[in-house]
Amino acid sequence: MGLRALGLELVNCGEHPYQLNGYPVLHVFDEAREPIMLRVVNGAKEITSGFDQPPRKVTLAAGERATAVVLWRNLVTDSTVVATNGEYLRVAPAAGQPAEDVDPDGPIDVGNTGRIGVSAWKKAEPSAPVPTRPAPRPVPSALPSSVSPPDSRL
Repeated sequence: MGLRALGLELVNCGEHPYQLNGYPVLHVFDEAREPIMLRVVNGAKEITSGFDQPPRKVTLAAGERATAVVLWRNLVTDSTVVATNGEYLRVAPAAGQPAEDVDPDGPIDVGNTGRIGVSAWKKAEPSAPVPTRPAPRPVPSALPSSVSPPDSRL
């Protein structure tokens, strides 16, 4: 039935703990960057079933991440009502906090449901460290000692 999901990730890039408790705040805009009037549903129960969890207090140390999911259905229930497509998304961590543009990587095609859902923030599992590679060995120069290498300035 046209279920769509978009993952959100918030990273604490600061030096101090950052607290979240609740749901991201969403604003959807059309191709002309005009706001689209949608009802934002906290949780997934009006969009789908199965993975709705209540908000919990989340404290992120420097470098830690929190995630949430935006959900909607491309569903047309009334052929006399024009289907809605959003092109741009702005997300704030909570009401009253600064918002950031998020690339939805495609349309937010809510049909004519007039609603979009968002899950509560939850702390993300720590990322696995990226394996480091040993430094490359220097390549012996093939130039005779009397020849200078070319100037590498651009």
